Amino acid sequence: MQKRKLGTGGLEVSALGLGCMGLTFGYGPATETTEAVSLIRAAFERGVTFFDSAEAYGRANEEVVGEAVAPFRDKVVIATKFGFKDGDPQAGLDSRPERIRQVAEASLRRLKTDRIDIFYQHRVDPKVPIEDVAGAVKELIQAGKVKHFGVSEAGVETIRRAHAVQPLAALQSEYSMFTREPETEILPTLEELGIGFVPFSPLGKGFLTGKIDESTKFASGDIRNTLPRFADAARQANHNLVQLIAEIAKRKKATPAQVALAWLLAQKPWIVPIPGTTKLHRLEENVGGALVDITADDLREIGEVLAKVPVQGARYSEAMQKLVNR
Repeated sequence: MQKRKLGTGGLEVSALGLGCMGLTFGYGPATETTEAVSLIRAAFERGVTFFDSAEAYGRANEEVVGEAVAPFRDKVVIATKFGFKDGDPQAGLDSRPERIRQVAEASLRRLKTDRIDIFYQHRVDPKVPIEDVAGAVKELIQAGKVKHFGVSEAGVETIRRAHAVQPLAALQSEYSMFTREPETEILPTLEELGIGFVPFSPLGKGFLTGKIDESTKFASGDIRNTLPRFADAARQANHNLVQLIAEIAKRKKATPAQVALAWLLAQKPWIVPIPGTTKLHRLEENVGGALVDITADDLREIGEVLAKVPVQGARYSEAMQKLVNR
């Protein structure tokens, strides 16, 4: 797989990473540990060198990632995140510098490593100045415990203020054919400042695979049960978009998921999507997205389709939406 650079600090990763959240959090029951380790190692064998975790995904998530990459630790980039009180997204935010230091030490132990390659603030904490957050991460970088700083779901002003204290390697936020808000202000700002972009949910939480319709049932504990975009009426309307993307994919001899990933890669050379999966055949499908050639004509055609069929439903509940783009 081709490599891409995130930010101007020389951090090089595979063009597609692996989002590891779903292995233990957010999409129903956790994947059995040996299966999760096997999947991560299969990703590495297929050229993936960028693995994304977080304290908030549960202690087991970082432990699984650490165990899986141990045989080839120096050949991969591990990202993890701080920012929730006691690591619990339901407990509220906590990005106090002392808490950041505590999370870093705990994450290093769970990951079984001596450094975190990218340490993200998971969500912006309005009670803690971003300068204090950036300063705490800067100290960890100076101590050799962290290599690069990142933020997630941050707004333009926050990005600029953080970057002024400690240069950011990457912003991680949701971006896909399903969620295009970053195109207005975020992407131009990142390009100006030389910051990489790591889109999570690049397949619209699975919707852009074409395998979800109004009859699909999600497991208990699956976050999609609570998202307006996955309500029955919205699902029915949004399926029309996926059908049009599928027509383009058929001509490209690709799947809708592969076209969705290739479309993201075609936006900017410093964009590195991190699709997540628990299944080997989906992993192989996603990796194939990096090989799909999207031409200027393809981009124009896809743009016309996206304009013709606007996505229905908000991506988050009202409460969750308040935590993004701060």
